[in-house]
Amino acid sequence: MAKAVTYRDAGVNIEAGDEAVDRIRSAVRRTFGPRVFNDLGGFAGLFRLDYNEKLFARNYREPLLVACTDGVGSKLLVGLDAARRRGPAALRSLGIDLVAMNVNDLLTTGAEPLFFLDYIAIHRLDPAVVAELVSGIADGCHEARCALIGGETAEMPDLYADGHFDLAGFAVGAVDRRKLIDTRRVEAGDVVLGLASSGVHSNGYALVRHLLFKQRKLTLSDTLPGLGEPIGDALLRPTRIYVKPVLTLLHRYRRKRVVKAMAHITGGGLPGNLPRVIPRDCDVVIRKDSWPIPPVFTALQALGVEEDEMYRVFNMGIGYVLIVAPAFARSIAARLKRLGEQVHRIGVIRKGSGQFAWK
Repeated sequence: MAKAVTYRDAGVNIEAGDEAVDRIRSAVRRTFGPRVFNDLGGFAGLFRLDYNEKLFARNYREPLLVACTDGVGSKLLVGLDAARRRGPAALRSLGIDLVAMNVNDLLTTGAEPLFFLDYIAIHRLDPAVVAELVSGIADGCHEARCALIGGETAEMPDLYADGHFDLAGFAVGAVDRRKLIDTRRVEAGDVVLGLASSGVHSNGYALVRHLLFKQRKLTLSDTLPGLGEPIGDALLRPTRIYVKPVLTLLHRYRRKRVVKAMAHITGGGLPGNLPRVIPRDCDVVIRKDSWPIPPVFTALQALGVEEDEMYRVFNMGIGYVLIVAPAFARSIAARLKRLGEQVHRIGVIRKGSGQFAWK
């Protein structure tokens, strides 16, 4: 009689999946707050949007749900290379990136992140790899003050190459309608404040890999002139999460609507993202010399990239932008600095036609 065929023969290891769930259980549970209504192991996550108990300070009068989805792009390939050299722990920062790319987008509406879901599709399920990725996601959720209430790990050996995986994240938040950031309120004279990035964040890695690894044949342990650290350390530094300081700021100005628009500076850089949050009768004018350029961008540009292309692809040191009323610009910047942010006054809003301009 022929040997019975099992799921494992087809490339899917159920036992490894069970082990992965056991490994991530504690990491996931530490993101739970009192609004999480279920434990791990069900088919769906439950979350209380609102409640009457006095224990909870935040209730919504007219709640709007806000949802985002995103991944980390080609940065995954850098993480995979690092994991082959250093082990699965090198992947943990990618989990933080996944959360950051979602919650920073969600934050631009003024919403607080409520909960997060992850999707990991992988060639062959390695519990150690999944544990590091989910632990990083839990780290990001903890930083963003949202609960990781569910996820999916799909083992697909016929779709993904050996050792490869992909990540996707989904964030849901809420904002009271009267507190929604209304970008139509932006007007000439408003001030543009930029919050420093932690580096490359999670955009432009196709160009990064082309420059460093395809053209120059460098490795993650190599260095570049002026960089001051190994390439791998600079490239795998997690995307900064701006949720805590920005929400604290918005809570401080609950009645005065002094923050008129916000933008997460991702692919497209400042020129590609700022026009998305200004009215058609305004222009946004940015002064290039108003903030320090991190060494990683200077090192990359020196490899042969034109300046305009650098600003079109990368954040160039500004990861998040607030457009604020001019009378409050100084006090807002001071408060954000006290909350741990590096803040730069980088531009102004002028009358125009919805364009971006350098000064």
